Amino acid sequence: MKFLIISALVACVCADVSHIVGKQDESQAKILKQELDVGQEGQYIWSYETDNGIAAREQGELKNVPGAEVPAQVAQGEARWTAPDGQVVQFQYTADENGYNAQGPFIPTPPPIPAEILRSIEYIRAHPPKESQ
Repeated sequence: MKFLIISALVACVCADVSHIVGKQDESQAKILKQELDVGQEGQYIWSYETDNGIAAREQGELKNVPGAEVPAQVAQGEARWTAPDGQVVQFQYTADENGYNAQGPFIPTPPPIPAEILRSIEYIRAHPPKESQ
């Protein structure tokens, strides 16, 4: 009986239990670098970078906007990662009192305005409608 208990104990100690206790999932990225600095006057900067090529950074501050009751939070930053097809996707952005503006080759752009619509707009501009009284 002692041999059976000792054998079972040795078997448990030597068993591969990695599926129970978990191991590093290779699909999870490791953080290589991470920074955060927040100031007392509303300014900040943060950044991070992972081992699979994902990186981002942003900095911001409060900006006094003429005519506004409170300051606006403004920010600018960038992000980068590798798409499944291997292309590196990168863009830059700003966000301020005028809204969010992203720039980069992977940002979708609207199709050109058809020539007929442009002619119609120009006609309306040249011949404004008369106000009815």
